[in-house]
Amino acid sequence: MRGSALGSRYARIEIGVMRSLSAPSGEYPARILIVDDQEQNIRLLTRILQRAGYENVAATTNPEDTLAIQTQFKPDLVLLDLHMRGKDGFEVLTELLSPERGGEHLPVIMLTADDTADMKRRALALGAKDFVGKPFDSAEVLLRIKNLLEMKFLHQSLQGQNFELERKVAERTKELEESQLEVLERLAAAVEFRDDDTGEHTKRVGMVSAMLADALGLHPETVQLIGRGAPLHDIGKVGIPDNILLKAGALTTEEFEIMKAHTVIGARMLANGRSELVRLSQRIALSHHEWWDGSGYPHRTSGQRIPLEARIVAVADFLDALTHDRPYRLAWSIDETLTEIKRRSGSHFDPAVADALIVIDWRKHSSLVA
Repeated sequence: MRGSALGSRYARIEIGVMRSLSAPSGEYPARILIVDDQEQNIRLLTRILQRAGYENVAATTNPEDTLAIQTQFKPDLVLLDLHMRGKDGFEVLTELLSPERGGEHLPVIMLTADDTADMKRRALALGAKDFVGKPFDSAEVLLRIKNLLEMKFLHQSLQGQNFELERKVAERTKELEESQLEVLERLAAAVEFRDDDTGEHTKRVGMVSAMLADALGLHPETVQLIGRGAPLHDIGKVGIPDNILLKAGALTTEEFEIMKAHTVIGARMLANGRSELVRLSQRIALSHHEWWDGSGYPHRTSGQRIPLEARIVAVADFLDALTHDRPYRLAWSIDETLTEIKRRSGSHFDPAVADALIVIDWRKHSSLVA
């Protein structure tokens, strides 16, 4: 008589009393699936498992139902007959252990009276973990089941511990990166106070850069990264002497060469960062004075070879610099500044970034411009 563990034929057997050769105790209640087209073999194995205290057993005499039962029952171990009518044990074994089903770590014990070497090699090659001969020896069946379940549960426990360890390491790494970035942000703010009494320039550049990144349709996570990295664009000015950094008049050629070094200094300060935010900040610090036409500094990089985040910050920095008072000039109006940025589009600035800035409704963001 053929039966099934699916629908009316799906018999989930809740059993359990004895703990002799016994189900492994612990956190995981073992679920065992028996696949054998002989009803008497299922009854015999069920009695053996019952006496050993296994409480969650599913069985089917129809190998066609095995995958559906696996999906619903999620067994920890499978007892699989090798020679069955219709689909044989080799076919079922291949399906059970397919990576697409996540079955690589499912232990399968083959049930067979065929103990030939060729059969065993083929079953082992397909992923079977052990064999039980027919007729069944109760002690042997239970020992093989117990050993494989203990290994499986140990593997699950180690996986859980590894996951938790990785989570804690990731949290700690993020905390360290955040603390390092906070130090850099505070240093950038301290640098800014040298030539900006309010120290607000870096914050405004960060906000405008994020607005531009959003207007360009970048991913929200990238927008956030650019908004956080942009305030570090001038961190290299910590290495520029006050007599040059704070000079009220025009810089001499020699002084300007020293001033330009702040890009390289900033990039060195941010070098070898492990987080994407620090790496992005380094690219900004190095390249935010490069020009679209290749006439900027420090490396005269041009066009799309300039990192997009640096092209964005270049426009945001220029906007903020012109719309706020400096020791050597008064602030420009937003309309005058936008006109100048439009004029420089394609030479100084990436045309796409300049266009994104111009279409922003600055009446809604008047706090960012003087």
